[in-house]
Amino acid sequence: MHQRRKTRKLSVGHPPGPNVAVGGDAPISVQSMTTTKTADVEGTLAQIYALAAAGCDIVRCTCNEEEAAEGLAQIVPRSPIPIVADIHFQHQLALAAIEAGVHALRLNPGNIRKPEHIKVVAREAKDRGLPIRIGVNAGSLDPDIAKQFGGATPEALVASAMRELAYFAEVDFDDVKISVKASNVPLMIDAYRMLSETTDHPLHLGVTEAGPPPNGLVKSVAGIGTLLAEGIGDTIRLSLTADPVEEARAGRTLLEALGLRERKGLDLIACPSCGRAEIDVIRVAKEAQEALTDRNIPLQVAVMGCIVNGPGEAREADIGIAAGRGKGHLFVKGKVVRVVPESEMVAALVAEAERIVEEGFDAVLADADEGAEAQAAADRDELLQIQGTDVNSSAEKIAKIRDLTN
Repeated sequence: MHQRRKTRKLSVGHPPGPNVAVGGDAPISVQSMTTTKTADVEGTLAQIYALAAAGCDIVRCTCNEEEAAEGLAQIVPRSPIPIVADIHFQHQLALAAIEAGVHALRLNPGNIRKPEHIKVVAREAKDRGLPIRIGVNAGSLDPDIAKQFGGATPEALVASAMRELAYFAEVDFDDVKISVKASNVPLMIDAYRMLSETTDHPLHLGVTEAGPPPNGLVKSVAGIGTLLAEGIGDTIRLSLTADPVEEARAGRTLLEALGLRERKGLDLIACPSCGRAEIDVIRVAKEAQEALTDRNIPLQVAVMGCIVNGPGEAREADIGIAAGRGKGHLFVKGKVVRVVPESEMVAALVAEAERIVEEGFDAVLADADEGAEAQAAADRDELLQIQGTDVNSSAEKIAKIRDLTN
């Protein structure tokens, strides 16, 4: 991982209301966008609360008509996280959203093109202390810029952002973050690399129109993850054709996997399964995932298919279970604390994980079943006799290789 690129810091929202710092030394934040009609106040709020529970830090709502702006006036005071109004084509709706009390705006320079319109919005945002995201999109690039650069190239995307930034500078407004999104991953990566060398404004990362999972998820992670690993990016959105709660969870998981945010939810690891597996690992892992996800348990949980290699391979997990001979070996911090029937594996895993959250690791380890580790060792030895030597125990092979090569 590269050291994170230094950017300016801005605040989306202000105390005592919801507020999230973006840029500088602030944690990289997760964003999403509601899919409800913004005029549907209760439906939109329900989705916002679900997004917040899934790890979303900032949420964007469309403001595409007068009724949407009126809805925002009722949504903003009840939202647990900052609201960004998404504006296209009509600058008057940006002014209406500001009046509704939103915490920030997103403007698309590809469809709000008149400098006087851009500057009047910037002046009003400055007076109210609202940041604006310049949201460049390869699919809606200003035709003049596209013609100048021969299409939606990295240079064209960056030029669009910098032209908008120049309009803002004319009215002394610089509370800005920028995105240069594209559905083509290499184009998106190159554009953000170029932009990061051009400006120190905070950057919002995303692969636009990524599509439904799993392909959309792969594309988003490929683009966003590459840039984050290079130290580029201050806030992210995985734009999936899916329930926005799913994209918020995926964004949070990506940041946790890269060590850029403290683990807030479940991190379930599982072996890919092989001929040694004593259970249907895919089924059991899915059951465990479904049982634990909604509980917001901030643990790394392992589901392993056999007791020969499972506990060793997952020794760094907070808690896990490995199957063998019709039993499940439940381990905490590498120590076997219970041996349960195979049919009770997931239930035991969930119960013990909840105990860890409530009582702590020491209490659970102190309450381990007497003889659990001895029984686990006996089961493992018995299975080794049937399946053969542990595939991870390679000392004898190495010795023979050395004999042969010397």
